[in-house]
Amino acid sequence: MIDILGTGSYLPSKVLTNFDLSKIVDTSDEWITKRTGIRERRVVVEGEEATSDLALHASLKAIEMANIKKEDIDMIIVGTSTPDYQIPACAPILQAKLGLKDIPAFDLNSVCSSFSYGFSVANSILVSGAYKKILLVGADTYSTILNWNDRTSCVIFGDGAGAVILEKSTRDKLLSLELGAYGDDYDMVRIKVGGSKHPITKNPHQYDIADTFFYMEGKRVYEFAITLIPEVIERLLKKSNLKIDDIDLVVLHQANIRIIEMVAKSTDIPLDKFFINIQKIGNTSSGSIPIALDEAVRQGRIKKGSKVLSIGFGGGLSWGGFLLEW
Repeated sequence: MIDILGTGSYLPSKVLTNFDLSKIVDTSDEWITKRTGIRERRVVVEGEEATSDLALHASLKAIEMANIKKEDIDMIIVGTSTPDYQIPACAPILQAKLGLKDIPAFDLNSVCSSFSYGFSVANSILVSGAYKKILLVGADTYSTILNWNDRTSCVIFGDGAGAVILEKSTRDKLLSLELGAYGDDYDMVRIKVGGSKHPITKNPHQYDIADTFFYMEGKRVYEFAITLIPEVIERLLKKSNLKIDDIDLVVLHQANIRIIEMVAKSTDIPLDKFFINIQKIGNTSSGSIPIALDEAVRQGRIKKGSKVLSIGFGGGLSWGGFLLEW
C-alpha cells in the first residue's frame, strides 16, 4: 500500500554515439543498432561525476515533483552496483549531499534488478509504519567498469539515475509483486576480480586486466530474459486479477530492444504499450526503470490511475517485477 509522490531522472551531459564507439572498438553504428537498438548513450566524464552525483540530481527533481521538503524524507535507499567507493555505500554520501541528518541510508545491489528489489523493500518498510517517506534511487555509472576493448559489452551501457519518492497509501496501489533469482547462473554477469573470492590486494599481477572489468555472457542472458519475462508478466497479472488489456504501460528494464520486441510478440502485448528509451540512453542498469518511469510521467504516458507493469532483470541472475496503479 504505497504511493509514488514524485519522480526524477538525470543523465550526464556527455553523449557517446555509435559513431564515437566505432573509433574506439571494432564496431559500427549498423552493427550496434541492429543488435541492441541503441544509437547513443550518456557517460560521465571521469573524475568529474560519480554515481552519487547522478543520484543527487535525480533526487532533487523527484523531490520537486513531489512538492515536499527534502527534510520530509526519513529513509534513503540506493540501488546500484557501481557505488562511488567499494566502502562506504552510496546512500550515506547522497544523504550528506542532500544535507539530511541522521536518517537511515543504505545501498541495495542486485545489479540491473536493484531498483525492483528496492521497490519491494521500500514497500515493506512503509507498510510496517516504521517510516513515512522513502527516497528510492536507481543509479549506475557503468562506463567506469567497462572493458572498452570488448565490443559485446561496452556498446550496451550508459550512465544515469532515476528516483522516486514513496509514501504509505490509504489504498492498495501495489497490485502485485514478484522477486526471484537463478543463483546457479550467478557467473553469467560478473566482475571476477575485486571481491573476497579474488581480492585484487592479494597479488594484482596474477590477474588478467580484463578480469577487473564488467563481463556478461550476453546470449545466455538474452535467452534467460525472453523466457522469464513472459512468465513473470503472467504471474503478476494472475496475482492482481487483471488481464493484458487492463495494462496501460509496460516498463521493462531497457537492456536490449530485441528483448522487448520478443516479449511483446510472445505475450501479445502491442509494442506501443511498451515504454522504450534505450535508443538514446542505452542500458543504465539500476537507473533504467526509474529513468523510464520519470520520462513516461513527464511525457503524459503515465497518469493518475494508470496501471503500470514493470520488470527488472539482470545479474544474479535476478529479477523483480511489480504491477501498480499510479
